[in-house]
Amino acid sequence: MDEFVDAMEVQAKVEYPGKRLDLVVLTEWFMARPGDKLEQQAVRLGDVSQRIEACAKKHGCYLVVPVVLREEVEPARYSNVAVLIDREGRLVGMYRKVHPTSDHLKYTLLEGGITPGRDYPVFDCDFGRLGIQICYDVVYPEGWQMLANEGAEIVAFPSETSVTARPSMYALQHGYYIVSATPKEHAAVYNPLGVIDAQVTQEGVLVHQIDLSYAISGWAEGLDEGESLRRKFGDRVGFTYFRGEDAGIFWSNDPSTSIGQMFKAFGYQEPDDDAERSRILQDKVRGGPPVFP
Repeated sequence: MDEFVDAMEVQAKVEYPGKRLDLVVLTEWFMARPGDKLEQQAVRLGDVSQRIEACAKKHGCYLVVPVVLREEVEPARYSNVAVLIDREGRLVGMYRKVHPTSDHLKYTLLEGGITPGRDYPVFDCDFGRLGIQICYDVVYPEGWQMLANEGAEIVAFPSETSVTARPSMYALQHGYYIVSATPKEHAAVYNPLGVIDAQVTQEGVLVHQIDLSYAISGWAEGLDEGESLRRKFGDRVGFTYFRGEDAGIFWSNDPSTSIGQMFKAFGYQEPDDDAERSRILQDKVRGGPPVFP
C-alpha cells in the first residue's frame, strides 16, 4: 500500500505540479493474509486500521482499501469490503460487496464463505460524492442505478477482472465518473460520456485529474469542437472533445466563472437537455408519444 501510494504521489507531482492526491483506489482483495481458506485470509479491521490511517494522513488523501474482513461478531462472519478513509486518517465508512461470486457449477458457497452486503452507501468527500462497487457487482445494474439515485459523482470500482464494456455503459447511462483498479491488464478512468479518459494496461499506477464541475455538449452549430470557447475564454476553459462520439466534456479553470456561465454565453445545450427538448417537439408533431407493443 505504501509503495503504491508513494508512486502515485510522485507521478502526481510530475504530471500535475502543485496539486495533491485526492482519491486513491486499490484493487479488490488488496488486504488479505496468505492462505487457502477464508479464516486464514481474513483480517480484523483493528489489525490494519493504523497502517491505513497513517498512509492516508501521510499523503493527505482519501483511500479506498479493499479488505477481506473478519467481522466483529460471533459466530464468525466474513465480508468482501472496501474501506474508505479520509485525509485525516478517519474512517468514513465501508461498502460490503453485495454480489460476491459463487463457486461455479455448485452454487453452494460465495467466495469461500463471504456474506453478501445489503446496502449501496454514497459517501460525502470534500471533493464530491463517492460510491463504490466491487468486481462482480458490475454484472448487476441495480447497484449502479442506486448510486446514481443517491447523487454519486464518482464510483470507485476495485476489481479482480479487467472488464471495460459495462463500466463504460454505466458511466454513460448515469452520468458519473468511474475509477477502476485491477491487478492485471486494465485500470481506467471512465468519463460520463462512457469514454476511457485514462488507462494503464501494464503493471504500475495510474494518476489522472478530473473536474466534477463539468458540462457536456454534443455537436452544436458554432461550437467548433470546443475551439469557439477557447477563442473566447483562452486557458480559462478546459475541455476534451471526442470526435468519435461527436461530443465533449468541458470545465472551467477560472474560479470566478463557471462552465455553465461560459456555455450560457453561447447558448449551448447539454445533450440530455437537447434530447428532452427534441422529444417534446417530436411528440407534439406526431400527436403523442410513440406506441410500444
